[in-house]
Amino acid sequence: MRNIKLRLFLALVLAAAFVGSAFAGAQDFVLVNRTGRDIYYVNISPSSTNDWEEDILGSDVLENGDSVTVRFGVGNTRYWDIQAEFEDQSTISWYNIDLLETYKVTLRRDGTAVLE
Repeated sequence: MRNIKLRLFLALVLAAAFVGSAFAGAQDFVLVNRTGRDIYYVNISPSSTNDWEEDILGSDVLENGDSVTVRFGVGNTRYWDIQAEFEDQSTISWYNIDLLETYKVTLRRDGTAVLE
C-alpha cells in the first residue's frame, strides 16, 4: 500500500511540473543587473509598440549584481524593448531584443546588454 501511495505522489509531482512548464512563455528569460546601480522599475514592451508596459518589479528593487526571472504568458512575439529606471528617475533603454532566441539578458553599466 505504501508503494502505491509513493508512486501516486511521484506521478502527481511529475504532472504538476509538466503543467507548469506547459504554460511557460517562449520569451521567458533571466534579467541580470550589472549597471552599477540599483534598478527601481523595469518595463518590458513589444518592440512594435510605442508605450511601455507596467513595471515588472512591483515593489521590489533589482539591486546591482542581482537577477530576476521574467516570465511571459503564452505567446510568440519575438522582439522586445527593456527600460530600466533608477532611483534618480534616469532611464536606460535596450531595443529589439529577440526573446525567442535569448534566455539571459545582462544589462551593463555602459548602456549595452549581453544576450545569451
